[in-house]
Amino acid sequence: MPASPEMTGARATTRSEGSLLVVSLEGTWSLESSTPRWGTVAGSSKPTSVRLVADGVSVWDTSLIVFLGEALRWCAALGVPCDASPPPLTMRSLATQFESAIRTCGHEDHSRSLTVEVGLATRNVMDHVKNLLNFVGEFWIDSTRLIRGRAGLRWGDCLNEMQRCGAMALPIVSLISFLVGVTLAYSGSIVLKRFGGEIWVADLIGVAMTREMGALMAAITLAGRTGAAFAAEIGTMKGNEEIDALSTLGISPIRFLVMPRVLALGLMMPLLAMYANCLGILGGMAVSYATLDIPPAAYWVEMLTIVDMQDILVGVIKSVAFGLIVGLSGCLRGLQADRNAAGVGKAATSAVVTAILLIIVADAVFAVLFHAIGL
Repeated sequence: MPASPEMTGARATTRSEGSLLVVSLEGTWSLESSTPRWGTVAGSSKPTSVRLVADGVSVWDTSLIVFLGEALRWCAALGVPCDASPPPLTMRSLATQFESAIRTCGHEDHSRSLTVEVGLATRNVMDHVKNLLNFVGEFWIDSTRLIRGRAGLRWGDCLNEMQRCGAMALPIVSLISFLVGVTLAYSGSIVLKRFGGEIWVADLIGVAMTREMGALMAAITLAGRTGAAFAAEIGTMKGNEEIDALSTLGISPIRFLVMPRVLALGLMMPLLAMYANCLGILGGMAVSYATLDIPPAAYWVEMLTIVDMQDILVGVIKSVAFGLIVGLSGCLRGLQADRNAAGVGKAATSAVVTAILLIIVADAVFAVLFHAIGL
């Protein structure tokens, strides 16, 4: 004769032994059926101690773990000792992990005032600024040692990085710069056609590419390509404890890892910016010849009437600063990465965001500065 549901279902019975509350668990505990809840079993009483017994449990799943976790939290909240040693070790271990996870990942406290939130956010920003200034200061100290010939820079690593961030970046820089020139030419021709000044497209492209777009687009391209790679490489090395090994050996990670990468970007970025200028001007020339019937010779002569060495110098100065920003941002985020795979991914993303943000800020500062000095 099969057992009745009342006999096979999950049950939790209580009995008092003096001031001790004994909770006996019996039957089949399954998520597919109704199971007791601790609040109903415990009631409103507050015993001096609780003992959990699970000798009568035949089959169980996570529903029993939830019940035991509720019991542990209830006892901890009231300060009542809970003896969970009678249940099997597996049950106790899982229930303890469940209770700990609930306590650690509980609901976020939203009761803090606006003033507290603003204060915490401000302190977080100040910590980030402090870390950035410390990193830049250490890099500056190693740079002065390099100038005096006491840095011990591995020039072989520097040359390898120059090849990676310079020659290997030419295809993507070529494509983006050429298309930027094409886009500027089409956009400028819409306005200039109304005044019969199609030839001035050459002036627009020449000034825009040499002063702004060449260095800016090359820097943004390398921020997404090289800056993220720097952050991922150094973040992986940190997770593998290679950076800790360097520090243990007395080797500065800034000098060994950061200096070659930042120096390579600082040297190669002006060359890439000049190359981007040429491709952008070529893109504008192609559009002018195809849609505005401007011969390449006329386009070139008109561009030389407006573009001079000052414009080229402005782009070169910006490109050097942008290269240093990309290198420092990538290496900084790599050194700050968590020691796991997720941390490496976050470091790469943060490196790109930080580099682009600082590039835009630096470009605005340069615009104001060059306007003030008449350059």
